[in-house]
Amino acid sequence: MKKEETQYDVIVIGGGPAGLMAAYAASAQGARVCLTEKGEKLGRKLIISGGGRCNVTNAKELDELIKEMPGNGRFMYSAFSQFGNRDIIRFFTELGVKLKEEDRGRMFPVTDKAITVANTLIDAVKRQGVQIRLNSPVQRVLYDAGRTCGVQLASGETLTAPCVVVAVGGCSVPRTGSTGDGYLWAKEAGHTVTELYPTEVPLTADDRFIREKRLQGLSLRDVKLTLYTSRGKKVSTQEGDMIFTHFGISGPAALRMGHYVSVTMRRQGTSPLLLTIDLMPDCSPDELFRDSWARLEAHPKKAVKNVLKGFLPERMIPLLLDLAEIPADVMPSHMAKARWQRFVQLVKAFPLTITGTLSLEEAFITGGGVHVKEIEPQTMQSKLMPGLFFAGEVMDVHAHTGGYNITIAFSSGYVAGFHSAKQALSCNNSRRLDMSHEEVTSVGTDT
Repeated sequence: MKKEETQYDVIVIGGGPAGLMAAYAASAQGARVCLTEKGEKLGRKLIISGGGRCNVTNAKELDELIKEMPGNGRFMYSAFSQFGNRDIIRFFTELGVKLKEEDRGRMFPVTDKAITVANTLIDAVKRQGVQIRLNSPVQRVLYDAGRTCGVQLASGETLTAPCVVVAVGGCSVPRTGSTGDGYLWAKEAGHTVTELYPTEVPLTADDRFIREKRLQGLSLRDVKLTLYTSRGKKVSTQEGDMIFTHFGISGPAALRMGHYVSVTMRRQGTSPLLLTIDLMPDCSPDELFRDSWARLEAHPKKAVKNVLKGFLPERMIPLLLDLAEIPADVMPSHMAKARWQRFVQLVKAFPLTITGTLSLEEAFITGGGVHVKEIEPQTMQSKLMPGLFFAGEVMDVHAHTGGYNITIAFSSGYVAGFHSAKQALSCNNSRRLDMSHEEVTSVGTDT
């Protein structure tokens, strides 16, 4: 039986989107590449991304992309100039994956199946001749004489290479293999790892109707969420869909707000935050009052709760009336306009008491990570340890939901793979030249 090769040009640690793309890019430059994955299969996080549909990237222009990346998005400018969202679209299209654009620029495979994207990328990596080692957790990244020299597997086996790409993700969704391994390796190389926190994460709330599960499972479309500090200062507004849960709220708009809840609570402490939901963001308060009052006047003898059916989410009507202190069975002809004004205010700013987020392990993305000031943005190489490269979520870079985080993964992975291969091959050529020089010198001496 042929013994597996243990000397490579580039070793990529992690078989997620960033790691797979790094392995592809490195091997495309002619490098001998080994991809190590601690689990039994590749692309586990890729397969569950986008609700199992895989939001491959986002079609927005570069500056708009960066705006959707509150976690050090500007760091990605150079990487996007080398392999950006248009390149990602072209990459998968040329591999035979047909893509479609949905709302807010989100790009999905026409099959609506993440497995299509995962299998296509994995097959492309295999065709490039990358050696794939499954069930091969890395124990340590090895450093010698001030540079990277390989990895040691948990089995005790040593794999050597002048360049190593760390693409193991953060601490979120640990069932996919992201358990924070990369932070220790980075620290051993002298890197700073910034505080870790959950982002792209559901929010927890402590309102009575949440505890009583009165709205659990109710989905709201195209609403506007606004977050305030405990002192009433506006923090952020996010638009989109959401859903009430037994612990609070989730859905795209809530997940995007997760970053701001985490950051605000890290700064001000754990005091509850106010979040308001605008149920009708396309309608001004005056327009809403006028239209809804006209609706009431058209049915003066019907109970208010019945008049509102079809106008607002039916499950929210009793709660809104309760909060406005309006009896559900009262007839419009018996109600004052001042009382209705309070109801309209609640529709435009339905209050939630936010107590925090779900845990880091339950988040979709990890905030924090290897400090980006210690990473060369043009190459993704460590500024502290030659031959060490980073890609994806292990770095202190993250974005909102909507195809932005996977764009970071694919882009940083490609750039790290490309430049690690260039450096490794350059090192090999230099060594060959040195060896040739030694041979010539030796011959000359013998003569």
